[in-house]
Amino acid sequence: MNKSELVSALSEKTGLTKKECDNCLGAFIETITETLQKQDKVSLVGFGTFEVKERAERQGINPQTKEKITIPASNAPVFKAGKALKDSLN
Repeated sequence: MNKSELVSALSEKTGLTKKECDNCLGAFIETITETLQKQDKVSLVGFGTFEVKERAERQGINPQTKEKITIPASNAPVFKAGKALKDSLN
């Protein structure tokens, strides 16, 4: 499912217009992004948690030249599914 399909499904379930659903989804994504940029986490009980994990600097190999390279430390967004979401899939 892509974004436009998600907006259509939300519109059908809520009775809102596609434009309103698109605005709500955009605001939702923007709010989560801003929260993660502040190194905070977003917990949606029953659904899951969005948070930022630090990835340490590590060694890698360039597959073309076989040369060792250093991959710098970085922050990565992580989603951990909640119990209710996991249970609904099994």
